[in-house]
Amino acid sequence: MKRSEEEWKPRTKLGKMIIEGKISSIEEVFTEGMKIREPQIVDVLLPDIQEEVININLVQKQTDAGEKSRFKAIVAVGNRDGHIGLGAGKARQVRNAIEKGAIDARLNITLVRRGCGSWQCTCGKPHSLPFEVRGKCGGVEITLIPGPRGLGIVASETAKVILGLAGVKDCWTRSYGATRTVPSFAYAVFDALRKTYNLITPEEWVK
Repeated sequence: MKRSEEEWKPRTKLGKMIIEGKISSIEEVFTEGMKIREPQIVDVLLPDIQEEVININLVQKQTDAGEKSRFKAIVAVGNRDGHIGLGAGKARQVRNAIEKGAIDARLNITLVRRGCGSWQCTCGKPHSLPFEVRGKCGGVEITLIPGPRGLGIVASETAKVILGLAGVKDCWTRSYGATRTVPSFAYAVFDALRKTYNLITPEEWVK
């Protein structure tokens, strides 16, 4: 679904600024506080972006004409180097649902602050998280805890995929609530990662 810069005709101010060369990195987009409204922006600024389907469910809705069935796909995108997005898409066909989810994930892309926040490791390299952080979605809560280099990601498969796409290599996790609800669990992990960039003062860190 990726489109080259030559094929893309931007419709937003941000898109035009990127084509004109006024903005050359996604970090500049966040610094300027601009909203990403075109998925092609992410493809141009992050050409090595990868996609992973997290979950697909069949959703049924009762209407006057009977039951209406659609597929709902949760898709994660990231470049394994500090950028992650998560989105959902619904459609009658699985492929279309995945494509919509991938577009939504690109529009929700965020930066992830990485570091070496584990007291067991002082390498100073961005292999883990700089501090402990908590995310929540629905009835699910998850805490991401910095781990020493070489630990790996100690988490469920869903969390491993999302953390891996974000570029986190070593991390412990602790989750609470209805963790078997995959969409809520995935968004809880995404919420925690998003806070690594949004939380900027030590007072806001999870103690």
